[in-house]
Amino acid sequence: MKVLAINGSPRPHCNTATLLNYALEGAVSQGAETELVHLYDLDFKGCISCGACKEINGKSCGRCAVNDGLTPVLRKVEEVDALVLGSPIYFADVTGEMRSFMERLLFPALPYDTNHSRLIKTGLIYTMNQKEDVVKQIGWDLIFRLNEMITARKFGQSESLIVYDTILWDDYSKYVSMGVDVKAKAKTRKEEFPKDCQKAFDMGVRFAKR
Repeated sequence: MKVLAINGSPRPHCNTATLLNYALEGAVSQGAETELVHLYDLDFKGCISCGACKEINGKSCGRCAVNDGLTPVLRKVEEVDALVLGSPIYFADVTGEMRSFMERLLFPALPYDTNHSRLIKTGLIYTMNQKEDVVKQIGWDLIFRLNEMITARKFGQSESLIVYDTILWDDYSKYVSMGVDVKAKAKTRKEEFPKDCQKAFDMGVRFAKR
């Protein structure tokens, strides 16, 4: 059993990476082989709309034809049993790097017909500074559900873990953040984030079970 996690955050040791590592620890507890990839360490672009992945009988039909820093990661996905994508939310969606990764991963294998294959288990982990009620009020949850639907259509199974009201900086006094209730955030971090880490761990456990 192989489980691959993709970190779409520019921070290799912050909220998103922490949750991804917990998911991988859960997978390891079931004997899985795991790996974590940081997208910001790679040199790549999003889909260039070349059409090679859709060319009938083409050598790249069904897979991205672009050869760059992301290519080895896309090949790794072809070999794993479970995939966990993690990203902070920037301007109501995943980071630019994660979005580019998803374009390159999902579009080539998303058929323009009715034949869909069940391939691997997929998890989506989101972290954000907004509170849950605000997220639902402004409609971000619709984006999360859309991403889950797209990955499920491609891979056959998908689930999401949404983590709200995370801490962005260790010392908010250094940044323009007068509207932030630092004490309330610290309380949420202490009481809720450990629960979210456990949820990520449990996701890894589920994904590693055959």
